[in-house]
Amino acid sequence: MATAASYIPVEVYLRSSFEPDAEYVDGEIQERSVGELDHAAWQRAIQKWFFLREEEWGVRVFAELRVQVSPSRFRVPDVVVLENTGPLKDMEQIVRTPPVAVFEILSPEDTFARTLQKLADYEKMGVRSIFVINPKTGNKYQYEAGDLKQIEAAGISAKQKGHIFKFSEFEEFLK
Repeated sequence: MATAASYIPVEVYLRSSFEPDAEYVDGEIQERSVGELDHAAWQRAIQKWFFLREEEWGVRVFAELRVQVSPSRFRVPDVVVLENTGPLKDMEQIVRTPPVAVFEILSPEDTFARTLQKLADYEKMGVRSIFVINPKTGNKYQYEAGDLKQIEAAGISAKQKGHIFKFSEFEEFLK
């Protein structure tokens, strides 16, 4: 995975388009790993599961949406869950309000160090629930207070209500 070697102004990043979308970290464009079938299947399953609960839970779910985690950093989580704050046309085009949850699905090219830095960026921004899925092993993790813990179920909070989900519920959409 190649990265740019020289400083790029944030304005250039925001006016540029990348396929797949790239991240911006302190003046450097960082390409994202392109997922394989199992990566894409997990991404689709998470989106579909949350989509079916959007109205009930007061959330909206999106794939690969830019999230500005700090003035000089833009991350692109595989799946992002936002509070439903009203009509889509009134929502932020680039997310600057901490999401309810983000999901990162590992690709073979992802390094542990870079993944941890992304998770730390989300936490510093104030993202309430941060999850990592390894589609090759089936392991699921939650990142909290700088620690990555293996889990099978988790909770998220949206609209002042807590909701619990089990990762196994996503798996019905992996078939």
